[in-house]
Amino acid sequence: MTAQDSKLGDTDDKIFVGKGDAQAWLTLALANRHGLVTGATGTGKTVSLQVMAEGFARAGVPVFAADIKGDLSGISEVGEPKDFIVKRATEMGLTFQPDQFSTVFWDVFGEQGHPVRATVTEMGPLLLARMLDLNDVQEGVLNVAFRVADDAGLTLIDMKDLRALLDAIVPDAGKKGADAEESPLADIKKAAQGFGNVTKATVGTIQRQLLVLENQGASKFFGEPALTLKDFMKTDRDGRGMVNILVADKLLQSPRLYATFLLWMLSELFEELPEAGDLPKPKLVFFFDEAHLLFNDAPKALMDKIEQVVRLIRSKGVGVYFVTQNPIDVPDRVLGQLGNRVQHALRAFTPRDQKAVAAAAQTFRPNPKLDTVKVIMELGKGEALVSFLEGNGTPTMVERVMIRPPSARIGPITPEERKAIMDASPVKGKYDTAVDDESAYEMIQKRIAGTAATADAGAAGGGGGGIIGQIGSIVGTIFGTNVKRGRLSTGQVIARDVTRSVTNQVIGGMAANIGKSVAGQLGGSIGRTLVRGALGGLLRR
Repeated sequence: MTAQDSKLGDTDDKIFVGKGDAQAWLTLALANRHGLVTGATGTGKTVSLQVMAEGFARAGVPVFAADIKGDLSGISEVGEPKDFIVKRATEMGLTFQPDQFSTVFWDVFGEQGHPVRATVTEMGPLLLARMLDLNDVQEGVLNVAFRVADDAGLTLIDMKDLRALLDAIVPDAGKKGADAEESPLADIKKAAQGFGNVTKATVGTIQRQLLVLENQGASKFFGEPALTLKDFMKTDRDGRGMVNILVADKLLQSPRLYATFLLWMLSELFEELPEAGDLPKPKLVFFFDEAHLLFNDAPKALMDKIEQVVRLIRSKGVGVYFVTQNPIDVPDRVLGQLGNRVQHALRAFTPRDQKAVAAAAQTFRPNPKLDTVKVIMELGKGEALVSFLEGNGTPTMVERVMIRPPSARIGPITPEERKAIMDASPVKGKYDTAVDDESAYEMIQKRIAGTAATADAGAAGGGGGGIIGQIGSIVGTIFGTNVKRGRLSTGQVIARDVTRSVTNQVIGGMAANIGKSVAGQLGGSIGRTLVRGALGGLLRR
């Protein structure tokens, strides 16, 4: 303990969370061992979450949290010294000091925060299949569609790209005579059939499920500019961690979209961040509210990968904290990875509730002074049973504590306050306007209209053809100058930039277009296959 401990304020290596017969401290060096915050509705889970988020931010650790009810938004405004807050602080030997924290608001629907987008390619077929609630056959056809898109250089950015691709892989009805004109998409259809039987009925079912997803607002999520996760991992000018809040009140009305979106974020972090080992403090802390939605009806393959991500992302310097009502909402193999526990009151009105109380009590290291099962049902609002990791990573004995009051405002902010924060946001303007570049939909439409670049070059023998077109093709093929959202190495970035410069200046604009087209078809397919994130890539390991 340091000299600051007597004042019960956060230290350089610990966060003060609460006080009972003993003090509850969350050790920053062990915060990436993940955690669990549970309790019935109205028992104080959100306040506990805010207290921990404030502590991480003070320590310079960026935070990402989903805000289901809007209450967490108050962390962006100065706390008010209300009587009950000052009284609780005084009883705990803590001097209440109002504070506020640099906050960035995000919203999948772009209404109460900066838009959050991902491309269809980045999401990958596995998570899309979960979002669409597809069966095994339908998921198989979706995987075929992604493979064909990779091989054909069709960039999948938004929902219309995916719809166009699904239409393209449907086999032509009936047989055609020898003199019948071949479909401009014949190669795509043939490639799809080469991976298995793709039927019109199965594709139609997937299209209908896409409509359901679009009606829930998913079309706003898929597109560009796509989110750069490093924008979550920033500190403000005072060295404090930025608090990123996902406005999730409307998103929660589409629970499958909500759970899949957060899982995508978590898996993207897993793939993008380098190994870091044990650090003095985490690089990022991720709070997953309503965590039971992640595990509901999840197939075994997905559960295996969720467990893998939770277990291994610790070494990337990321701490994951699940927030839910009952500990039994979290599968045992994931629950075993959550070392830091905050348990608010549970009510045992039904056999399931009694099972939840018993399960919660068994997850704590016993304290001879406490009847854990009995105390869980007696806890008042703001009280909790707490056990954090200490020393060599062993959990402390469970203690009954009163959670400290937050320093920032408790409760939601006003629309005017939210607007002021967004106007001063460090990412203002970066994501606010959607961009619709040429991608699979436009490329397929060109082929159908007979205006594809390769067809024009073959028929005219000029313009982009001849030696200039060949040079452009070779350059684009070698360096892959138009790989969308590919995570390129430094050498590839340099090669791409040099190639674009030489192509534009020496060969000319027309040759550059040809090089770009070929690169998109050849280099792009390789790049997308290698870098597709969102657990789609993980499942191929």
